[in-house]
Amino acid sequence: MTDLGKLLGGLLGGGGSGGGSGGGGAGNLLGLLLGALGGSKGASGGLGALLQQLTQGGLGSQAQSWVGTGDNHPVSGAELAAALPDQELDALAQQAGLSREEAADRLAAQLPGAVDQLTPSGEVPSPATLEQLFGKQN
Repeated sequence: MTDLGKLLGGLLGGGGSGGGSGGGGAGNLLGLLLGALGGSKGASGGLGALLQQLTQGGLGSQAQSWVGTGDNHPVSGAELAAALPDQELDALAQQAGLSREEAADRLAAQLPGAVDQLTPSGEVPSPATLEQLFGKQN
């Protein structure tokens, strides 16, 4: 598992192990998604890339609410699936052993809180700050 998956698993109370229901823990899903969207930048580029993708997909107000210090606006699995690249969500679902809809629903349930916890000051951390966070999760 990636360091990002461990971090997000811990943030979400899953320990990053993915145990339990079919091995597709929410931390694993988020880690896989952020890693995939980050491309060669890995985890450090993943959060910014995810927020940009959601904004381009019509979920900018929800994404900004998760980063900001106010209430987190909810998002549905269907909305998230429509905003994310099909190939990324399909690959994510396959890796997690879930249907596309179940993967989107799980992400939608956990993403607002995870982004909120990764942006406690109301700003997306710099890649260097994220790398420091991920490096401490070994």
